[in-house]
Amino acid sequence: MKQLQININTGDVKTIEVPVPKVGSGEILIRSDYSLISLGTEKMLLDFGNASLWGKARQQPGKVKDVLGKIKTDGFATTINAVRSKLNQPMTLGYCNVGTVVDVSDNINEFSVGDKVVSNGPHAEYVCVSKNLSIKVPEGVEISHAPFAIVGAIGLQGVRLAKPQIGEKFVVFGLGLIGLITAQILKANGCDVIGIDINNSKVQLAKKLGIESINSTEMSDPVSFIRSFSDGRGVDGVILAISTSSNDPITQAAQMCRKRGRIILIGVTGLELKREDFYKSEISFQVSCSFGPGKYDSDYEEKGIDYPFSYVRWTAQRNIFAVLDMIRKGTMLIDPLISAQVKFENSPDAYTDLSKNGNTLGTILEYDTDKSMTRIIPNQQLSHKPPKKGTENKFCAFIGAGNFASRILIPAFIKSNAKMHTIVSKNGLSAAHAAKKYGFLNSSTDMDHLFDDKQIGILAIATRHDSHADIVMKGIRAGKNIYVEKPLALKLDDLEQIKREYEQANSKNESGTILMVGFNRRFAPMVRKIKSLIAGKKQPCSFIITVNAGAIPQDHWTQDSSIGGGRIIGEVCHFIDLLRFLADSEIVSNHAIKMLPKSNTELNNDIVTISLKFKNGSIGTIHYFANGSNKYPKERIEVFCDGSILQLNNYRSLIGYGWKGFSKMKSMRQDKGHNGSVHSFLNAIDKGDKSPISFEELIEVSKTTIEIAKFLE
Repeated sequence: MKQLQININTGDVKTIEVPVPKVGSGEILIRSDYSLISLGTEKMLLDFGNASLWGKARQQPGKVKDVLGKIKTDGFATTINAVRSKLNQPMTLGYCNVGTVVDVSDNINEFSVGDKVVSNGPHAEYVCVSKNLSIKVPEGVEISHAPFAIVGAIGLQGVRLAKPQIGEKFVVFGLGLIGLITAQILKANGCDVIGIDINNSKVQLAKKLGIESINSTEMSDPVSFIRSFSDGRGVDGVILAISTSSNDPITQAAQMCRKRGRIILIGVTGLELKREDFYKSEISFQVSCSFGPGKYDSDYEEKGIDYPFSYVRWTAQRNIFAVLDMIRKGTMLIDPLISAQVKFENSPDAYTDLSKNGNTLGTILEYDTDKSMTRIIPNQQLSHKPPKKGTENKFCAFIGAGNFASRILIPAFIKSNAKMHTIVSKNGLSAAHAAKKYGFLNSSTDMDHLFDDKQIGILAIATRHDSHADIVMKGIRAGKNIYVEKPLALKLDDLEQIKREYEQANSKNESGTILMVGFNRRFAPMVRKIKSLIAGKKQPCSFIITVNAGAIPQDHWTQDSSIGGGRIIGEVCHFIDLLRFLADSEIVSNHAIKMLPKSNTELNNDIVTISLKFKNGSIGTIHYFANGSNKYPKERIEVFCDGSILQLNNYRSLIGYGWKGFSKMKSMRQDKGHNGSVHSFLNAIDKGDKSPISFEELIEVSKTTIEIAKFLE
């Protein structure tokens, strides 16, 4: 299928061939009929992409600060590589789609194949969307008008926050697509509405829709005009539907309001508020969040958990339906908002017009999708075909094409001369991008065929944590060698099942299957140096690992115990493995304490101290803290042994105190051992050696990690 993408680094917009998405739990697959280009949001992405690197930095000063901090701790080369990789990741465009349902997940009863549905899907021939961000199109609504309900819901949510009453007077700042819809909604609520814009054609269109409007550039004092419009009292509310960095609109809006007036922001504006503008009149100001409650809530969007109707009357989905109903009844006019209708294959040209034409409102993309739902796409950039004979078990397939896989893991496999076969991702876009960038033979959204393909001997797994155990077991049964990013499993039951599957498979296969977890830190050059230095000591060692982890929001997927496993299972496993490697001895006991949060909304299991005792007498402590400063090194390892000390800072410097023949080791580039980990894994396969990390150690470390996480619950 074809999908529209933007390269944020260059601003280039183009359609590319990607595999059709596969329906996941709580999702429906839609064959697109129409989608709507939203001038505001999509033009912002276009402008950001077309900006120079300096221009991008000026638009995101907070990100620049983060980059400078990362340079200090991780080094220039590592940081620049991360920034370039992030900018080169393709992004989907669009969020207003309508089409026909062609597939439904097993746990959905609300939709059936053949339904006409409007959704939050991107510009693509097929879109896969959560059920809570999809609505059946009511009879009486023209299909090409239905996508306007998505942007309309943005305006409606802003109006709901403004709480208009019949007879109140409102100003709508900005008469773009959302502004004109918002003005119509306010008018339908029985309000007197006046629109303000700097574009005369939009002002004239608003007047044709029956909305009194002014061009603010044609009058010396728009505030006085609005005060006159409100009989000198000031308007009851102002809705800002604009996109500007200027602070003037928020200042003018406050001056236009009556005492205790309301200002709602549904666009983008400068927010340097003047206290005197708000203080005397007790004006309230609120930012509206997209379509309404549920948007950006993973439980609502991804898990399909709805808010109770009695307690949250207007969710994102219900707002979309309300706008569809207004369109059906004719209280919201759509035809005047359509600037153009173009074929989807010509959509890049529509974006060229978008960046040049300031009069554009709604551009409809029309699809003629009659293709089969292909989920495996050959890489057209490769002129050769993969050899058919003598290639059994010679190729590597990747499951997962996120930022870490694309920036770190895939380059490490290529550096070790792995032959890349197929890369799979859920939505297909990232897989298609990685296939072209790194020379995979195919991109796909369906991993099931990988297990039966005899050419594929290696599976690399870089998906969300909750999927690891199941994919690993399927790979073991298929006789594949497996490199899985940490963690191996989230539950002890899954870990035990992996153990049974592995032992059963290897008892039947003399050559054996290699299972490797991405515990890369034990392969870092400076960690290897530490291991070689302490190997000559006869005394047990004391280890202290301090991790300045930084805070991650509680609603991030890694914090979800059912998906990411939380930060202990998801990340602290690295450091438990590192201590196991350095001590070179079995873990005999563990203990953990955590800082108790002041409330349920604060960090949980982000600030912990873990102690391990090893069979050879060594001890180790992990301080994993999310409450530190990013100016401090992210990771520090200290070793105390037989009158000597070693200190490693961020895998860039290693200092020895009292070590005969060693004092210092430095590197300009941070090396956490990713390349070494992958090389050791592939080398073991080539030579028929044992796994670089024994299966017993993988189970031991994983079991210890899960037990600690359960103890801290």
